[in-house]
Amino acid sequence: MTPLPRPRLLLVLAAALLLAAAGVVAGLLLTRTSEPPRRVLPLQRVGEPALPGDSSRFDYASLDPGRGLLFIAHLGASEVIEVDVHTGHFVRTITGLPDVHGVLVVPALHRVYATATGADEMATLDENTGTVLHRAPTGAYPDGLAYDPVRGTVWTTNESGGSETVIDAAMGAVRGTVDLGGDAGNVAYDPLGGGQILADVQSRNQLAVIDPVALAVTRRIPLPGCDHDHGLALAPQDRLAFVACDGNARLLTVDLTTRRVTGNDAVGSDPDVLAYDSAAHRLYVAAESGRLTVLDNHDHRLTVSGRDHHTDGTHVVAVDPATHRSYYPVPHGSGGHPTLLTYRPTP
Repeated sequence: MTPLPRPRLLLVLAAALLLAAAGVVAGLLLTRTSEPPRRVLPLQRVGEPALPGDSSRFDYASLDPGRGLLFIAHLGASEVIEVDVHTGHFVRTITGLPDVHGVLVVPALHRVYATATGADEMATLDENTGTVLHRAPTGAYPDGLAYDPVRGTVWTTNESGGSETVIDAAMGAVRGTVDLGGDAGNVAYDPLGGGQILADVQSRNQLAVIDPVALAVTRRIPLPGCDHDHGLALAPQDRLAFVACDGNARLLTVDLTTRRVTGNDAVGSDPDVLAYDSAAHRLYVAAESGRLTVLDNHDHRLTVSGRDHHTDGTHVVAVDPATHRSYYPVPHGSGGHPTLLTYRPTP
């Protein structure tokens, strides 16, 4: 074969490199934007109570199953909405929480904790009255929350601050800070792991293991196959952690005993909030795309039971382990107004 002239050879090589690069970019875009195959959700809608306020963004929700009180962070309105899920009635609105993201009710203390991201603080609320009892400073952009009942502390993940702020659950005073070494995702308390704290380090695709006494990271679990780990839920009895990767729409299962990834499942684009029904061994993954994925835990392995578009704006879920009902606050219900979609499992 006659050799190509050098200038033409360089042009051919350059064109080939451009095509290759375009193929890589297209592949990455496909990985990020394509949705996995649909499967009918094993759920039946049983209620749609109206929520107050405007149709702006909701964020986390937390349920006191004994009293049937659901607390919903209405981020766009800078308030927490309280709903009685037993009656379907709105109870109250708690205002003065700028850009509220995380919300966590601790029934044993009759307290609710909320991260006011717009003020870089965490507020302690009285569950009975909705009164703001304390405000504590956090790092930059506080988001998720976890409660450590042994040491009586609440942990806030400071997303852009790359840290955890540890706050006294009773008095609202800051006890310390843990540097994660990267942007923070969600945080969880592991009751059967010696009371350790687990936190997503989403800019490093790692799960940090934290000593709650020394307030220091003691180990980092790598998360191969994950891009930007944000969501986090635990199945403590099974020694499993579930990690949602919003950069590439994957859900990883991590064995907390071996500290290795044992499962990798496709979920909806931009997975956000996870909720685990420990009694039914069922995991709910709500995504920004409106896709909901339901997975069942059998013998430490997840299988997809349903995966479909749920409702636009469905990126938040809370579940009741007693009734197995799941709750989804959305800005636009069937009537175009904010509602709380309520579902029960189908037989």
